[in-house]
Amino acid sequence: MGLDLAKTIQELNSAASGQRREHDDRLQRIVVAVEAMRGASKDDVAQKFDRPAPRRRFLWAKPTDGLGAAYDPPATPSDFCVLSVDGSQIDVDRHMPMACALINIGSCVIRYGAQPTARLASQPRLLFGEGLYLSDPKNGAAEVPLEGPALGLKRSLEEMRAVKPLVEALPDDLPTLALLDGTLVLWGASGRESTPLLKAEILERGLVPVLDELREMSQKRPFALAAYVSYPASSEVVKTLRLHLCQHSGEECERAGCSNRRSSMSPCSLVNHLLDRELFLNLLRPGQRSGLFISQSLVIQDYKGHQIYFFYVHTGDEIGRVEVPEWVATDERLLSMAHALVLDQCHRGLGYPVAISEAHEQAVVSGSDRQRFNELVASLLSRQGLSAATSEKSRSKRTAWL
Repeated sequence: MGLDLAKTIQELNSAASGQRREHDDRLQRIVVAVEAMRGASKDDVAQKFDRPAPRRRFLWAKPTDGLGAAYDPPATPSDFCVLSVDGSQIDVDRHMPMACALINIGSCVIRYGAQPTARLASQPRLLFGEGLYLSDPKNGAAEVPLEGPALGLKRSLEEMRAVKPLVEALPDDLPTLALLDGTLVLWGASGRESTPLLKAEILERGLVPVLDELREMSQKRPFALAAYVSYPASSEVVKTLRLHLCQHSGEECERAGCSNRRSSMSPCSLVNHLLDRELFLNLLRPGQRSGLFISQSLVIQDYKGHQIYFFYVHTGDEIGRVEVPEWVATDERLLSMAHALVLDQCHRGLGYPVAISEAHEQAVVSGSDRQRFNELVASLLSRQGLSAATSEKSRSKRTAWL
């Protein structure tokens, strides 16, 4: 028997009632918080953030404008291209007869205007043997197995690497936006499970050179890179507003406990549990974007000159978060193009960027794909006269007993 919802309906009903009370309270606090954002001028914010910054666990975002800044949508070019890359993977399975993994990179290139075209493709890559490890070129004994989170980081790196050849195949004068799904910040590269070797391979010898190449391309053609987060759950701007409202400096705010999301201190408690998207849904009109914010994540320190900025955009259907590298954020032409084309993609995709959706469809590895992949591995091993035995646990899961 699976989940018996009848046995938990009473608890669900109680939770829904609590949600109703919390919802009403949130709405009242959001109105006050948005007014506070509108009143936070660029000079006020700059003065506050010139003081000592909070420690790592207080992840705020440094604004480049007033907190309440809003920018109208720029005109969309008559001819342009939007491309996207997405990835999926089959992780190493210890119950399989051969240790291997697979990364599948899907891509979508859509050209709009006088010569509309669309190109969809996918490129699978099998990892096995030594390819299942990241090795230190200076110390052959040091290695990291490519499985679990490490394989996910490797896939994210391969997605970014796939952007350059797609852009190079386009006309040099065609305005182009490369749009990725999610974030440009590879959080796992500096997480608890990360190692110096993994960080060096993924960031120093991987992502940073790729970003260098893409930045160089943007200097020769109208090209921008961005990542789109749908229905974001971020609260970095909320924490920035909390710090702005606080009567203490960043360090004092941390010690006093008013930086906590459940703070009992006033006025810091005004923004307790709020999300960035809730503020900008009330601050921005459809089509508008917020001001720019600079991510303060410590992992960005390893991006070697590629600071990550972000802004929020009201697509008309939702508040989306758009992340861009510094070389896009500081170039008004590229920033305006990213704003216009993200908005255009969301309108064409009924609320979500078309190119990202299509790239995902090319990349996704379904449950039946995984089963056929496993069967193919077993079949090819048998042809080579090798054992294709799997674990009894794996075999049991494929057997219906009752």
